[in-house]
Amino acid sequence: MKQAYTIFHLNLAYSSIAEGQRGTVIEKCYMPLLELIEQCDFKIGIELTGWTLLQINALLPAWVTRFRAALAAGRTELIGSGYCQIIGPLIPFEVNQWNQRIGLNIYEELLGVKPRLALVNEMAYSSGMLELYQDAGYEGIIMDSDNVTLAHDFIASQQRLPSYASDQSGSIRLPVLWSDSILFQKLQRYCHGDIRQVDYLGYFEKRLANSRVPLALYCNDAEIFDYRPGRYDSESKLHPEGEWQRLANLFDKLVNEYVIEMALPSIVLKKHLSLNGLESLCLTSATQPIPVKKQAKYNISRWAITGRDDLWLNTMCQRLYQSLKGGNDEVQWRSLCELWSSDIRTHITAERWSAAQQQVRQMLAALGDNSSFDGGLEQLFPTKKSNHGVCDGVTVERDPEGIMLTLVTPDIRLRVNLRRGMAIDSLAFRSHGWQPVIGTLPHGYFDSIELGADFYSAITVIEKVTQHQRITDLEKVEPVITHDEHHLYLRAVLVTKDGEIVKQLRISRHGETVGFGIEFPGWKRPYGTVRTGYLTFLPEAFTGTVKVRTRNGGKMVESFELDRDVLHTQPASTLVSATTGLGGESGSITVTDDTVGVVIDWQPSACAAFPMLYHRECSPAALTRVIFSLAELDESSRDGAELPGFSFSISPSR
Repeated sequence: MKQAYTIFHLNLAYSSIAEGQRGTVIEKCYMPLLELIEQCDFKIGIELTGWTLLQINALLPAWVTRFRAALAAGRTELIGSGYCQIIGPLIPFEVNQWNQRIGLNIYEELLGVKPRLALVNEMAYSSGMLELYQDAGYEGIIMDSDNVTLAHDFIASQQRLPSYASDQSGSIRLPVLWSDSILFQKLQRYCHGDIRQVDYLGYFEKRLANSRVPLALYCNDAEIFDYRPGRYDSESKLHPEGEWQRLANLFDKLVNEYVIEMALPSIVLKKHLSLNGLESLCLTSATQPIPVKKQAKYNISRWAITGRDDLWLNTMCQRLYQSLKGGNDEVQWRSLCELWSSDIRTHITAERWSAAQQQVRQMLAALGDNSSFDGGLEQLFPTKKSNHGVCDGVTVERDPEGIMLTLVTPDIRLRVNLRRGMAIDSLAFRSHGWQPVIGTLPHGYFDSIELGADFYSAITVIEKVTQHQRITDLEKVEPVITHDEHHLYLRAVLVTKDGEIVKQLRISRHGETVGFGIEFPGWKRPYGTVRTGYLTFLPEAFTGTVKVRTRNGGKMVESFELDRDVLHTQPASTLVSATTGLGGESGSITVTDDTVGVVIDWQPSACAAFPMLYHRECSPAALTRVIFSLAELDESSRDGAELPGFSFSISPSR
């Protein structure tokens, strides 16, 4: 007898559900699911956050009582989530720890059980988070298979995914039960009446014949059966037969006619392990450092940089974290987890967005902080200096044509292009033997016309989709050069038809650090993309395989080899501007070949910019770039929010 499993995800924080509709969701979605579990001869898993369980208990405690009884009878299984559904790779490890700790306590208090398996929230996974699930006591995780397959260039029909997920060192391993985006979407479409039963069964039979492991029939939302959250204008009408009834009839057919055992997820995982043995795999790669569920439009940028104003919300959450870290006030940690909920960052209703903003401001005010961005340029009051000659030990020279400006300190050699908005043409450090590591690869450097352009560093590109407009800061500038005791500053103002852009480079007079900063005074976020701080790494500086290291929600730093094309900035569709990116929640990225390296540092609590990679193999050498985004585009994006400034520093890795 072949096995299959189902998991229904219960989430009263669902972005498009207004607070006043929560009772309706329990009545139309959660009660029919519970009745299905109680009355039918197949087992179903239920995953819900501690927060959702508390809300259900407050609105209809009888549901919790019946669910607890069904758990005790072995008719269902609790799958863990945490206190809130948060996107772990975008969030500091300590917050992820608190989210699990609070959630597990609520499960035990209201249900008397501790879940054995955890479903990765929104299937947004990083290898650094595996330690989190192990420390929380989980015996395995549930993760979407499709994007992990993409991460490793697997051909799904020829290569099977392993039984265990491992961290990058291989020292931590947990069993993984694979969910399946296409299978669950097929089931949804059948229940909604979008496809015929014969079409669903035809696909099911094909998958059943080709699979040697149990099938994941469903692993997604419960709130889309006999209820519509109102997220999309294109949502289908409720099916007149009743969608829960169609689901029950289909499951009955699979059990009785196809002789499928609908088993609990933990039982299915045991079967999966017995078939696949001890094979393990790190589930991530540079191409997919944070795999998520479903198609490419659901990539990690969805919760990092789109929505009504994800950038502001993530920045403020980082600021709250800086005030709370190391403390033990559970009430405040609960509030922070709620504010880091994924659902506030997508199709949140206007009322709930307003409430979230108010909660942020109240928490920050109580902690003596403010809710404004603080990621821009220093306010300078040093002495103005001339544009050439010796500036208190720093040599400042222009080339004869007035295009390049070179600054030399005992530790840094920096050349900038004044015809291109102070783009960095060459940056070298003494500890690298003065080999330039960041700069510009000129037009004609690459043999292919596909890369037939100039690839600058320290620039900004803004693309406004609806206006078909592209704005850059690559105009001729005459920077003001100033200094204080520790730094030399180059500051320039570029005037565009949309407003001023203020750029600054900060050069340490005694040390190996160069800072980049940019501000957009009075600008609002466009409906489009804002990518800044492009850094182009010069191939001649690296002799081995380049690696990128950062944290993605875990305790340990993750490392990604750039041994193939990595195109995070590539659009997923005409409406989704990026494919993936890095978490980088600690505010640090290292680019290195283990001999030469550069560290890029920023403050997420000042501006939680979204880091992305671009690596393209092309003769005579690879094009490698790190890019920071202040705005990306998907169907949840809204324009009009403040466009903040952003700054970071560059220094050699030690």
